[in-house]
Formats: sequence, structure tokens, C-alpha cells
Amino acid sequence: MTTDTLEPRGVLRRIAARPAALAALYLLLAVVLAALGWSGLWSVFSLLPDRVSPWWTLVTASAACSLLPLRPRAPGAATLAAAVVFVADLLTVGGLVPLLVLLDLFDAHIVRLGPERRRRLLVVLVPSTLAPLVVAFALSGELRDAVMVGIQFGALVGMAYWYANFKAQSREMVELYRQRAEDAARLAELDRASAVRSERERMARELHDVVAGHVSAVAIRSEAALGLPSETGDAEAARGALRAVRDASLEAHGALRSMIRVLRTGEQDLAPPGRADLADLVEAANGAGVTATLSDESVAELPAPVDQAIGSIVREGLANCVRHAAGAEVEVRVTVALDEARVDVVSRGGAALARPSLEGSGMGIALLRERVLALEGELSAGREGEGVWAVRARLPVPVRPSERILHERN
Repeated sequence: MTTDTLEPRGVLRRIAARPAALAALYLLLAVVLAALGWSGLWSVFSLLPDRVSPWWTLVTASAACSLLPLRPRAPGAATLAAAVVFVADLLTVGGLVPLLVLLDLFDAHIVRLGPERRRRLLVVLVPSTLAPLVVAFALSGELRDAVMVGIQFGALVGMAYWYANFKAQSREMVELYRQRAEDAARLAELDRASAVRSERERMARELHDVVAGHVSAVAIRSEAALGLPSETGDAEAARGALRAVRDASLEAHGALRSMIRVLRTGEQDLAPPGRADLADLVEAANGAGVTATLSDESVAELPAPVDQAIGSIVREGLANCVRHAAGAEVEVRVTVALDEARVDVVSRGGAALARPSLEGSGMGIALLRERVLALEGELSAGREGEGVWAVRARLPVPVRPSERILHERN
């Protein structure tokens, strides 16, 4: 048993939550008031010629208390019925309990109304509260008595409305905060799912860009070494193929170690190659079964995102040539103008290897297209004729106003 249930306030709260118990409490109060002779409280409104016994207040009190069980299911109808009982009590014996029951049911009804309906009800309550003042003045002819009656009814009804409205607003605020908390929890869950998805996409991109090319090179060079005749004259070619396998394996191992370090330490993503690495990419492709040349005569410095995008495009283009166009002649051309950079990777000839079978998933081109679109550029990849396959990209380059003026003058 909690401490709150042992305190008087806790006991009253539990009684108020049970309509039957509250009705019994009001009836007990009516009996006590009748024993004390409390009746005729609103004698100015009484239509009876003589004052009656206080025990007659139990009639209207019992009728009012019988409406309390309707409070949880139909507080509005119970309030109207209690108002009728109160008017009957007002015009006859003038007891207190019907008024208390009316205010209790009125409170329960107000709490269930929405903000707009509460405002509309207030418009009705103001003239309803002034009505007793007018009636009292008409019956008694005493303005002072009428004003006192009006103040009493106004204070009681106004306080009841204010308190019920306060409880209703408090519940609405609690519901609003609960909804906001649920929305915040849903947004946090969406953010978490988005972060997990982004992390998975990042890992997939890094694995594809950094490791897939080296692993495919290992497979290709291993197959080439296995396909060499076993004569002594081919020993040097076999050693060269195995050396290429070793180099590609070491590069793949180093890339994997770098990725593991990034994942464990939370460092920045592995930086893709840039224009400075294009010569190494072409050399690696030449050692993997294609004949590649590089044409990049511009010395203009590019922003880091554009520079890295060029390196990614060339790397993916060469990797596709190695996997799907063995023996092809590949031309890598980078052209930098004032406000844009163009990248072309064009392969001519070559054929797909029968062994090992390296089927593409299309992920590399899709990732490239996302990167280029993020820079507001354009990317195309596909066949351009018999034996010709090309990856072409156009990347906009931000130009400073001073550079544009100097270019126009020249």
C-alpha cells in the first residue's frame, strides 16, 4: 500500500474516481446537512409558501446523486439532468448537494470537450450565469440581494469552468508531448536506419572501388599463369604473371587493412584516386592484360571532389576493360576547360575471358553515376560501335569571377 492511499487526499482521490462511492459520500453529506438544518439556501427563488423540513432536501439530493453513475459514459446528458434537478431544488427546498453534483458533472463534461466546443460553451455560460441575477431581482425587487446571488453563481460556475478547462488543457498538453515524443522516437529510428543504410552503402562502395579491381586482377593473372605451357622457355612469362598476382594481392591486402582501420577508428573514408594517380592506374591496367594510354596535358588545378571523381571514373573504366575486354587498346583522355572537365575511357577490341568468368553486377557504373550526379555532371557508359566501349563524363568546375574575367580578356 502506497503512502498516497493512506493520506486523506489520496482517499478522496480514490472516492472521486468511483461514481458510486462519490454518490454515497454526497448522500451522507446531505443527511448531515439536513440534521444541521441546512435548507432554504436560495430562499429568494423558492416558490413554496412556507419553509419546509430540511429532511426534504434528501429528495433532490438523492435524485442528483443517482445521476453520478452516468458520469463516465454520458457526462453531457448527466449534466443536463442534474441542471434540471438543481432548478427543481432551487425553486423548492434550496439544498446544497444538487449544486455540488451539478458542478461535479459539469467538470467531467468540460474535460471531455475539445478546445473549440469549450469556447462555444463559454458563450452559453455567460448569459446562463446572469439569468439568476435577473430572476432574483425580479422576484425580490432588491438589487443588492440580486447582485449577491449573481456573484455567488458566477463565482461557482466560473471557477468550475476554469478548473475543468485547465485540466482539459493539461491533458491536451500531455497528449501533445506524448505525440511529439513518439514522433521524435520515430524520427530517431528513421535516422538510425538511414545511418545504417548509408554505412552499408559506404562499405559496399569502398569494397567495390578499393578491393574488387585487385581481386579480379588476381583472378585474371592467375588464369593466365595457369594457361601457360610448362616448357622452360615460358618460365619468365610465368614468373611475370605470378609477380603480377603477388602485386595485386598485396594491393588488395593493403586496401583491406586500410578499410579495417577506417571502420575501427572512425577515421575519414578512404580517399579515391585523383588525377595525380592516373598514371599508376594506367600502368596497373597495362600489367593486367590491356594496352592503355593516358592523355592529360592540362595543368589546371581542380577542386577535390571533381579531381577525385575523375580518378574514380578512370579506375572503374579501366577495371571494366580488364575484366571484360582483355587485350583491348584503351585510351584514357582528360580534358579540362574553363568551367568543366571531361573524362573519356574508350576501349577498342579485346574480348571477354572465358576463364575466369567475371560477370559484372553494374554496381560500379551505378556508383559512378551517383557520384557524378551529386556534382551536377553527366555520365554515359555503353557500347559505341563494333568492338568499342566507352565511359564518358562531363563534370562542371566552379569558376572564380577573377578567373572568368582573365579568360575572357585572353
